[in-house]
Amino acid sequence: MIVIDHQASRVNVSVFGEFTLADYKEFEEVVNFKVQFEGPVDLYFDLSQMAGLTLDVAWEEVKFSRAHANDFKRVAVVTDSQWVTWSAWISQTFVSADVEVFDSADEAKAWLDN
Repeated sequence: MIVIDHQASRVNVSVFGEFTLADYKEFEEVVNFKVQFEGPVDLYFDLSQMAGLTLDVAWEEVKFSRAHANDFKRVAVVTDSQWVTWSAWISQTFVSADVEVFDSADEAKAWLDN
């Protein structure tokens, strides 16, 4: 399940349980709308409660990142998973954004608020 909240120039995403392709498509719609009307945005991903993701989500993430290489300013990822951390660093090769991984939501939000 995915929960999306957005504010000026930022999209906040929290994932609970399995991250599915339908969830990712919902995220894409919000980002596309925000970018169209506001330009590049910050992303906040809280993946600390994510149980896993489907292979099609991983592939969609690569495609989406490449297609939106200049649409993100900063990306904050909250996780304690080494695999997700590694994936976040790989994603940075596709986007011009600053990507940081955090252990806590408070640290991630503080970084984005600066």
